[in-house]
Amino acid sequence: MLPSRRAFISTTMLASGWSLAPGALAQALSTPLTVGAAIERIKQHVGIPWRAQTVDNLVAGNPDIHVKGIATTMMATFDVCKRAEGLGCNFIVTHETPFYLHQDKIDDIRDNPVLKAKQAFLSEHDMAILHFHDHLHGMHPDGVAKGMIEQLGWEKHVGATGDLKHLQFEGLPLRQLTQEMATKLKARTIRVVGDPDLAVHSVATSWGYCGREGGIQILSDPGVEVLICGETREWELVEYAQDAISAGERKALVIAGHVLSEQGGMRFATDWLHGFMPEVPVIFVPAWEPFWLPEKPISLSRLG
Repeated sequence: MLPSRRAFISTTMLASGWSLAPGALAQALSTPLTVGAAIERIKQHVGIPWRAQTVDNLVAGNPDIHVKGIATTMMATFDVCKRAEGLGCNFIVTHETPFYLHQDKIDDIRDNPVLKAKQAFLSEHDMAILHFHDHLHGMHPDGVAKGMIEQLGWEKHVGATGDLKHLQFEGLPLRQLTQEMATKLKARTIRVVGDPDLAVHSVATSWGYCGREGGIQILSDPGVEVLICGETREWELVEYAQDAISAGERKALVIAGHVLSEQGGMRFATDWLHGFMPEVPVIFVPAWEPFWLPEKPISLSRLG
């Protein structure tokens, strides 16, 4: 059960260091937070100028909706939308698109029954969705990289430069590194290209999608042994990793899955939003890993 509005605002403001001027609590209680106002606060607190060209837009609902609760998620699947509504949240902040294309274009599928069912649910429950991708990555440091390091507990592996995307290990076997990842990310289907006994010293990360150009450049670096990414094309970067190993290089590629490789970023975003959205609850709603192994099937209810 969610706390009362007065109790929630009081405790959240105090916990986040807000100074309560006389009448501030009463004003917060009497002025409902709208989706538009919430987005303006995000723009003010993100720490970088808001881009003119960006996918970070309101892609469902309208700015005048009164926010009851905010749900943060890596991917606003239909299942996530249903669970968010069940938790009393009608404003979803999602890292990845809810509409199956990064740019959120739906002209080619506007009559698709799945899309229409999802849109109808959002409309029926007066819900709004903010696509929050570019500016989370643009934060200093990158919000996704920070969140993933925190989720994996790898802060001690960040080098002296403070670069969260380049990590140092002391000869940890690749098999152990990936098992540790699977445990902490609660992953079922991490895929690995490389020798399980490879002694890992240097790791580069490219959370989310990693393409051919960027991925080959990273793996070609003599100082990088392992590249961890979320997803990639198998006829490009996966093939290159195989060929690099066949050529005698000490290389490995770890593919964690797109959702799990950036989910920590939205855990971070949840805490970040808490600091300046005191009027309403901010709840992290995980997007489930969509894949399963034949020998370890899962309940369809888990897939939403």
